Amino acid sequence: MLLSFFCLLLIGGCAGDKQVAREIVFYPEPPERPRLQFLTTISSERNLESKSSAFQQFLLGPNLAADVIGRPYDVGSSPGKIYLVDREHDKILIVDLINQNFSGLHDSRRGAFRAPSGIWVTGDDVKYIADMGRKQVVVYGSGNEFLRAYGNEKLLEKPVDVAVHGERVYVCDMGRHQVIVFDKNSGTPVKYIGMIGAGEGQLYRPTYITVDVQGNLFVNDTFNFRIQQFDSEGKFIQTIGFHGDQHGAMARPKGLDIDREGHLYIADAAFEHVQIFNDEGRLLLFFGGPGIGPGNMYLPAGVHIDYDNVEFFTSYADKEFKVKYLLYVCNMSGPNKLNVYGYGDWLGD
Repeated sequence: MLLSFFCLLLIGGCAGDKQVAREIVFYPEPPERPRLQFLTTISSERNLESKSSAFQQFLLGPNLAADVIGRPYDVGSSPGKIYLVDREHDKILIVDLINQNFSGLHDSRRGAFRAPSGIWVTGDDVKYIADMGRKQVVVYGSGNEFLRAYGNEKLLEKPVDVAVHGERVYVCDMGRHQVIVFDKNSGTPVKYIGMIGAGEGQLYRPTYITVDVQGNLFVNDTFNFRIQQFDSEGKFIQTIGFHGDQHGAMARPKGLDIDREGHLYIADAAFEHVQIFNDEGRLLLFFGGPGIGPGNMYLPAGVHIDYDNVEFFTSYADKEFKVKYLLYVCNMSGPNKLNVYGYGDWLGD
C-alpha cells in the first residue's frame, strides 16, 4: 500500500544526460518510506547509449538530426519496446530497449496515420492507435503490419484515445462526448457510454481512457475536471477528483493508468504533477512538480504502467529499492520527454 501523500518539488537546472539519470530522487521524501523513485529520462537515442540513428533516417533522411522525441502525447509498451505517439511528427516512435535505438512504425497505404493521438498495446504486442484525422482506430500487429481499422466518419468524430479489454475495443470520442464500444472481432459498435453533460455518467470533452484487469473503465472527463469510473457494461460507479487547486483537485487532467492493485495514476498539465488515488478515490500521493530537474514535469500528458521492462532500468534504482513496475510520463515540452519512474518497496532500515 502507498503511504500518505507527500509533495516533493525539485529545484534544479539543466544537467547532462548521465548526471540526470544517476541522481537519486524518491517520493515521498525520506525519512518517510519511499514508494517511488525517479529513474531516468529518455529524450533521444543518446539516452539509450546507442550510436544508431535509425529514427533520424526513417523520419527526415540521413542529413538532418532528428533522433529525438518531439511532442510525446501518449505511451504504451510491450516486452523490450516502448511506443510513443509523437504529435510533432504525427508518427509512432518505437524505443527499442534491447537494441538501444529508435525507429518508427512504418505506416503506409491503408494504415497511414493522419493525426494519431492515443495508443493501447496488448499483451501480444498488437497496437491500437486512435487517429483523429482518420476518424478511426488503426491496428498494427506484432510484426508491425497493418491489420484493420475500426470506425469511420459516421461513427466517430474525434477519437482521441483507445483501450482494449477482452473482446471489446473502447474508443474515447472527444467530439461526441462519449465512449463508443466496438466488438473486437466484427468491428461493429455494441455500446455507447456517456452523453454531453456534467451529471453522473455524463461527459464533457473526454480525452484519455484506461481499463483495469476486471474491465472497469476510467475516463478522463476533461472539461468536468474529474475522472469517471464505469463497470464493463458502462454503468457509472464513481467520480474521482474535482475542480480546484487543493489536494485531489484537477485543473488540466491528462493521461491516466491503473496498476494491478487498483492505484490510479493521473497526470495534470496545469499542476505538472501526477496524483495517485486508491480504489475508493482517495488521494495517496502526488509527485513531480514543474521544472526540468530530475523527476520534474513539463506539460505532462500520457501516463503508462509497465510491468514487462523493469530489467532494463534496474541499474538506475537505489540498491535498497526493489522496483515492482515502471511508470512512464510523457512531457510535451522541455528537454525531458519521457520520464521513467519505478514503483516498489524500500528494503533498507
